[in-house]
Amino acid sequence: MTTRPDVLFPLFSGLETLPGVGPKTARTLAQSGVETPRDMLFSLPYSVIDRRRRDTIIGAELPGIVTVDVTIGVHRPPRNKGGAYRIHVEDAQGDFQLVFFHARGDYLNRIAPAGSRRVVSGRVEMFDGMAQMVHPDHLLPAEEAGSIPVFEPVYHLTQGVTQKLMFKATRAALDRAPDLPEWIDPNQKSKAGWPDWRAALAAAHAPEGLADVAPSAAARERLAYDELMAHQLTLALARRRSRRSKGRASTATGRLQSRVLAALPYRPTAAQTRAIGEIAEDMAGDVRMNRLLQGDVGAGKTLVAFMALLIAVEAGGQGVMMAPTEILARQHLEGLRPLAEQAGVVLEVLTGRDKGNDRAMKLAALADGRIHILVGTHAVFQQDVVFHDLRLAIVDEQHRFGVRQRMELGAKGATADVLVMTATPIPRSLALAQFGDMDVSVLDEKPPGRKPVRTAVVSTNRMDEVVGHLRKAIAEGRQCYWVCPLVDESEVTDLTAAEERFKRLRAILGDELVGLVHGQMPPAEKDAAMAAFQSGKTRVLVATTVIEVGVNVPNATIMVIERAEIFGLAQLHQLRGRVGRGDAESTCLLMYQPPLGDSGCRRLEVLRETEDGFVISETDLEMRGAGDMIGTAQSGLPRFRIADLERQAGLMAIAQSDARALLEHDPALKTDRGKAALTLLWLMRQDEAIRMISVG
Repeated sequence: MTTRPDVLFPLFSGLETLPGVGPKTARTLAQSGVETPRDMLFSLPYSVIDRRRRDTIIGAELPGIVTVDVTIGVHRPPRNKGGAYRIHVEDAQGDFQLVFFHARGDYLNRIAPAGSRRVVSGRVEMFDGMAQMVHPDHLLPAEEAGSIPVFEPVYHLTQGVTQKLMFKATRAALDRAPDLPEWIDPNQKSKAGWPDWRAALAAAHAPEGLADVAPSAAARERLAYDELMAHQLTLALARRRSRRSKGRASTATGRLQSRVLAALPYRPTAAQTRAIGEIAEDMAGDVRMNRLLQGDVGAGKTLVAFMALLIAVEAGGQGVMMAPTEILARQHLEGLRPLAEQAGVVLEVLTGRDKGNDRAMKLAALADGRIHILVGTHAVFQQDVVFHDLRLAIVDEQHRFGVRQRMELGAKGATADVLVMTATPIPRSLALAQFGDMDVSVLDEKPPGRKPVRTAVVSTNRMDEVVGHLRKAIAEGRQCYWVCPLVDESEVTDLTAAEERFKRLRAILGDELVGLVHGQMPPAEKDAAMAAFQSGKTRVLVATTVIEVGVNVPNATIMVIERAEIFGLAQLHQLRGRVGRGDAESTCLLMYQPPLGDSGCRRLEVLRETEDGFVISETDLEMRGAGDMIGTAQSGLPRFRIADLERQAGLMAIAQSDARALLEHDPALKTDRGKAALTLLWLMRQDEAIRMISVG
């Protein structure tokens, strides 16, 4: 099925084909991503108004929406221009006023003449002891009142689009929704108690109370699952395709690894050993490895990564490790150098700074295999960088590298295995959404000897105490990070914050002892400031969040984070992980600006109570939502219209196992359920996936 099935055509026509939607409204809706009747169907109501008829407003919960039969009484036009036009009305037991602003008296006399019976529906509030309904939503003769929905769905609106229009357009789109064959596994569907697809849509657009608009309502849950299932099918197809892409078997001999293990002052954790085993098994297979190594701060990813690189060298090839920045690349180099010396392998670094002769010599050594392991920035993507035999590419800090860069890197060694490392613990539902095409190894233990970091929450009013604490630590030979917030998107303002703090701390602690590093500095200056801190020349490093990933200074034992309440939880956890890397007691001070709101308070509490990055990331997801947490735009995280990754995390895991099971059983999607799943992919606009099937 390489073209969209006919049965879906009515859902993919223009919006103007729906009643009440003209070209202008269609353009407005398109700005919010609603371009076809299909999009209209997936724009579900977020609330519901109860418009059941009552005899009287007496006893109704006010302020609130009331629908009631009334007799129209006296009209009182405004006394002055711009005043309120009032109509006195009586229901079965009481009376109240209808209030209109900027009203035309002749129009109101025509639609609600004195003495007539009408049904009104709208929000009633008390004002000066009198109940009022300002601008009724509905004001109709009794015989026409059937058009007032008993339960009225409330839709998210774009400017210039009314609830009435949305109601009418969604009803028309529903009339076009065909009965589609079922793509959900029958056991899963009956266990969850889900309705058929069309019935689910109809129910989702006709809620009869707030329970029906909750993510847990059966109809909504089913529609969310459909969305996740289509996404996971696409990832499963990509995974299957990459598994069919030929790899090269790189078999470990253990010759080099054993030297490193023998020289280590500690034994690897069980999690490290397990991860190394999983990677070795993947690399020994003839299918390309596509694995994610996820580890909390300080869980020992470097050792696992280096062992993987050694497998590539033991098999007679080369390995490359990529970092997003120059600082990180050099730091990986520092971290790997002692291990490389123990193993007796040649390790080099290549960044944008390598020029001329130096660069040419490195490239020549790389091309003829004299360099075994290369560490670098995206400079290794450049055309003139050629490997002798690239077996393994390791990419650090995933969300700065999109899928495209993963592919480019892979192209350097068409059969090279790929290992992606991330130091940000990702909640399971997001990991599945983002990396569902990859196999995952998790490092969930800390190596022995890592001391916990004491975390305290202090108000900015106690700044002098904090600086005093700092002075004492410096006198004892310790070092400290002082992180200033990114106040807003423009780098200029956070710069002034960091520069002000830098000047004040220099004035108090001495010019020589305080360094500054921020995103706007030229790379060479930034590196120099980092190097001065790493060597212990400067004792305090004032920084914006550029130090978040990877910097390793074991002598740094204090982390001060100013305005901690405006940082994300995962980010605070990453920053805290910069201290506690040596053998001394370490402290993290979270400084907040009072008054602290509820969510700010809860975030800082969570950090004070736990150092488990996975617990922290789950809480972060719950509190901030997926998009904010990892910045949806650059994270490669899909945007779902119905599915809610925070509240429906469990559905993602079910969708993943269902999608993989379906493809296992029916790889070409040829069975009835397979064909139905293909229809689902068309319905969810997963054209990429459909191409993968047709290309095979």
